[in-house]
Amino acid sequence: MAVARTPRQKWVDEGLRVLAVGGPDAVRVEVLAKALGVTKGGFYGYFADRSALLEAMLDTWERESVDDVLTQVENEDGAPVEVAQRARRLTFSEDRLLPIDLAIRDWARRDEAVATRLARVDNRRIALLRTVIGSFCDDPVEVEARSMLAFCAAIGSQFIHVDHGELAVQEVFARAAELLLTPPAH
Repeated sequence: MAVARTPRQKWVDEGLRVLAVGGPDAVRVEVLAKALGVTKGGFYGYFADRSALLEAMLDTWERESVDDVLTQVENEDGAPVEVAQRARRLTFSEDRLLPIDLAIRDWARRDEAVATRLARVDNRRIALLRTVIGSFCDDPVEVEARSMLAFCAAIGSQFIHVDHGELAVQEVFARAAELLLTPPAH
């Protein structure tokens, strides 16, 4: 009886899980094989080497965190602020994409190819913000400023841990998003 091969995507998914926990140096073929309960021989049926796996992991992260998110929000109706907030929730979901995104941001500090990939992803993300903000704002400088501030808030909220007194962090973040993603009252 033939033994079923571990699917390629399982290697990629396990690599992303390990990346999120331990960074790119933790992504080792032996570690992945042990976690998957298989021998490392099956790995080479899909990937020429570890670098090919890392590239496939980046491809999956980009597809899931940008392509899939944009497809979902572009097919939904809603006020601009709702579209941007939905994209943020999908992009930075704590169960999967946020830990991977943070690990890739850290990795990009030391790897120029990853930094280039991250810049491409971030440019696509901020383009959505420009579209959302441009739907109610005609001033290109204000569109750019609001987009950058909204993006910085989304990323920065993962690194800043301050006391907001009686206010919940989510409440403060929601108000910040409201300020940045809705037209000013005239």
